[in-house]
Amino acid sequence: MLKRTALHEEHLSLKGRLIDFGGWELPVQYSGVIPEHLACRSSVGIFDVSHMGEFFVEGNFAKRFLNILTLNDVSKLDIGQAQYSAICNERGYLVDDLVIYRRGVDRFMVVVNASNTAKDFRHIKSVQESFESKFGSIDLWVTDESARFSQIALQGRNAETILQSITEIPLKKIKTYWFSEGILLDKIQTVVARTGYTGEDGFELYIPWLDAPRVWRALLAAGEKFGITPCGLGARDTLRLEMSYPLYGHELNESTGPLEAGLGWITKLYKEDFVGKSAILKMKECGPRRKLVGIKLLDRGIPRQGYKLYLPSQNESVGEISSGTQSPSLSQAIGIAHVHSMHAGVGKKLEIDIRGKRIPAVICETPFYRPPYQSKLK
Repeated sequence: MLKRTALHEEHLSLKGRLIDFGGWELPVQYSGVIPEHLACRSSVGIFDVSHMGEFFVEGNFAKRFLNILTLNDVSKLDIGQAQYSAICNERGYLVDDLVIYRRGVDRFMVVVNASNTAKDFRHIKSVQESFESKFGSIDLWVTDESARFSQIALQGRNAETILQSITEIPLKKIKTYWFSEGILLDKIQTVVARTGYTGEDGFELYIPWLDAPRVWRALLAAGEKFGITPCGLGARDTLRLEMSYPLYGHELNESTGPLEAGLGWITKLYKEDFVGKSAILKMKECGPRRKLVGIKLLDRGIPRQGYKLYLPSQNESVGEISSGTQSPSLSQAIGIAHVHSMHAGVGKKLEIDIRGKRIPAVICETPFYRPPYQSKLK
């Protein structure tokens, strides 16, 4: 039996095409990937992401524990601020990427990828056990609260106007990667975060599980005059790929280190210690063996995960596509790839083997697409 979100009946009523996604029955599309993608870019899209995992980390030692557990510096977080981060194993390879929300002095919410929820929780509890064996009996509580929450993402330039119509939370005051807690509709307690996975302005709403259908329908009604469009997993993937956002199982995995994955900016090696630090320091000393780069095709074809990359007229592979698509915004075939470091410079000409045919491509700057109004968002 596949797991279902609280919005399952809403997806059926909207004629969403449901698929198995990491053990969850979720919509891959409604009207189609391209129209959903373009609607999010031009106005607003609404997504059910209730399959994501939510852990609570609380107690006097919560901040110190999270700084040991994750790559980024949790001590820099103010109350009401969110932080993109990741967790590694002792060998310095990525277990998952995640977002940490500081909800109080000693209260944090950690949001992880759906397919990794059980694995991540086991990893975190294992680190907690080691942490407590070092410090003895301490005030630290780690709980999996995923079953309590639905998550709805409202993304696009009209997201704020639509959401403001069903809440008194002053949304304009919420900066990017900050959040507020308050009421939606008449009494639904919600965490409203200015975060997302599309590159557009927008919000992710953490709602009590059973209240999700009511909020979903209210947002659809409020957004009707803006052409609000339900979006599935397909559009979510093409949107994030245009922004070159990594996806676990594609760009990130347990055979990839953070420096190889372009996550050096969240890897705070100045911290006294964290899980995987010594291994990552060795990786840095040796230099990453490969780098994550953006690729544009120079001829017809679509790059897909696993396709090999070559230097022109050479037969030894120098990399591999981790994600690829035909960009709806750019009408251009694009991809993200792991490429040997010596061949990973912007402007480098490569060839992609697509079903036995070599297609010319070039390494380019990322993100591939940037919303034209984004510079105004601070």
